Amino acid sequence: MIIPRVPVQHRRLLPDRRLSGPTPWVIAILMMLTLLAAAAGVGLARSANAIGSAIAGRVTVQIVTPNPVTRAEQAAALRRAAAAQPFVLSARAVDREELQATLGQWFGSADGDDPVLNSLPLPALVDIDFVGENRSRHMEQLQALVAAEAPGARIIPHAEWLGPVAQLIGSLAWIAGGLVLLMTLASAAVVIMTARAALGTHFATIEMLHLIGATDRQITRLFQRRIAIDTAYGIALGTVVAAAILLLIGWQWAGITSGLAATASLGPTGWALLLALPLLAIALAALTARQTLLAALKKIL
Repeated sequence: MIIPRVPVQHRRLLPDRRLSGPTPWVIAILMMLTLLAAAAGVGLARSANAIGSAIAGRVTVQIVTPNPVTRAEQAAALRRAAAAQPFVLSARAVDREELQATLGQWFGSADGDDPVLNSLPLPALVDIDFVGENRSRHMEQLQALVAAEAPGARIIPHAEWLGPVAQLIGSLAWIAGGLVLLMTLASAAVVIMTARAALGTHFATIEMLHLIGATDRQITRLFQRRIAIDTAYGIALGTVVAAAILLLIGWQWAGITSGLAATASLGPTGWALLLALPLLAIALAALTARQTLLAALKKIL
């Protein structure tokens, strides 16, 4: 059992005040930071996967022919030809209004009436998604198709400019996972120090229990229960604070519907992991305390 059963009369041998020492508060802080780091790691990992899936087989063909009529005709012809190819999943011509709306965010106007935006010689863009995994072969076929339908057009793989971003986000996710591991080890170290300090504080009680015939396992259960309860209080407190912070961030995050930030979310698996972490932390603390106490008691005898 995580918190072993101990008779009531035996519990009186040790003080049973809740949240009286520093251990619950230190564990609460570590648990809060662990949950926040885990949530950040899961969100970043899902964001990196979403970006990787989105850019894996997508390219944009940029047509920069000076004549706007020829440019539009080449974009339409390329879209129709690409959509008919077996290696193309979808082909979409980007509207001029969509380009103006994107550029308007930088020029201060996105309503399409800005004379500066209307005067810009915007290129024609065609977004193409490939089918399957043979990207290099599909790229060669697309290059031949572009040379035939829109000579001089430039093919821009999305992985060229979004790939490093996905790699950076993935690296940050691994760093967050490393922080979770380090804080888990720190929590275990706190439990070990607490167990050893408890043995030192109650050394006289332990000697008395040994004299009346108590075994190491019986004494261990007594101390393990105290440490497990203190740790559980700290974990519960840290979990509540972390949950409040995550709910606040989630409420604010819900307003983000575009951009890279919109791809970051916990998902059902992430929430299940966060719910399991406090239970795993209690079990780890109890197991660590038990092994530490048994090893220390063997040295006392």
